[in-house]
Amino acid sequence: MSRLRMQTAGESHGPYEVCVVEGIPAGLRLDPADVDVDLVRRQQGYGRGARMAVEADKCEFVAGVRLGLTLGSPIAILVSNKDHHNWVDVMRPGSDPAGALAATEASAVPRPGHADFAGMAKFHQRGIRSVLERASARETVARVAGGAVCKRLLREAGVTIRGRVVSLGGMNSDAESVDYARPDGIDWAAVEASSVACDDGTAEEAMRAAVDAARTEGESLGGVFEIWAWGVCPGLGSYCTFEGRLDAALLGAVGSIPAVKGVEVGPAFANSQKPGSQVHDALVLRDDEEWRGVGRLTNRAGGLEGGVTNGMPIVIRAAMKPIPTMATPLPSVDLATMQVAPAHIERSDITAVPAARVVGEAMVAYVLAGAYLDKFGGDTLDEMLRAVSGYEADLEERGLWRRS
Repeated sequence: MSRLRMQTAGESHGPYEVCVVEGIPAGLRLDPADVDVDLVRRQQGYGRGARMAVEADKCEFVAGVRLGLTLGSPIAILVSNKDHHNWVDVMRPGSDPAGALAATEASAVPRPGHADFAGMAKFHQRGIRSVLERASARETVARVAGGAVCKRLLREAGVTIRGRVVSLGGMNSDAESVDYARPDGIDWAAVEASSVACDDGTAEEAMRAAVDAARTEGESLGGVFEIWAWGVCPGLGSYCTFEGRLDAALLGAVGSIPAVKGVEVGPAFANSQKPGSQVHDALVLRDDEEWRGVGRLTNRAGGLEGGVTNGMPIVIRAAMKPIPTMATPLPSVDLATMQVAPAHIERSDITAVPAARVVGEAMVAYVLAGAYLDKFGGDTLDEMLRAVSGYEADLEERGLWRRS
């Protein structure tokens, strides 16, 4: 089990979203702004719903940080749900002895594609409210908060994590032309300036048009986002046990994001259709004035071989299905009356793919931060960074890897 652990708590219309991160070393400089910047990014994106106009997500450190530095103890982060004041009675933790609220419990008509039906079955709920409150993607606010702390730690180790949208509503960017060995080949400033987090201007227009059409038709849209992490040294993870394989941890973490139904490392599904000579990344000898050592010209493996980082950029791609709540609902069944009925309608987005890539960044950061802490240890940031620096210096001396 990794020394780093992140847990979240909170309901969509409860008072707070809560994140506790355990295992971050002492001495990391941490400011609320380090977290708030990603909370804001998560709220943005063309196709988001009315809820984002209500919330103004900002974090509050309530444990584990003092005078701007981590203490080495668990870090507790709160993010207020501004909409809670409209739901105080419905979401109150106290009992309902008169049964007034129980009599008006939310719909018992589950939405196809959501956790409603499975949650009602598992927890013996009579309505979907107690299911959807936690199953809601609002929970990812807490993940983004914790992931931002992990990003801050990784930045000290020279690691950068960024995400972008490559497909939305069937409209695709020119992502396939990108060299996976060169993160600087992507205009990341354009990604952040884009309303759909896509650096292809022509594709952005088509994506926005698809969102507009879906809004008119009462539909929802999915898409594909990509997470890049570079500056990651080789040797994180392990091929020795199946639990130690880092690609498995990354696939699971990104796959845990609500509505994500498929994840690949690099262009894995495209690679499966090609012969090995067109897939595997040949080793080359670099011999110039700067350095003599091993390098790669391609990165079709997405930065991982045998469950271990190989020093190339890590590239994770995830497919997000359309959001289950639609203005024009699908057929369902009222589980209270066992009569056919249209699915419940809950305030929702047309699409959240641009926001999901921010959650994807957080989950990749969480896994990689854990991998760094597991390999290099340290109760303080300085201890960890000395270990990282020594290891990377040894790699360079052996001609195996050099930080560019």
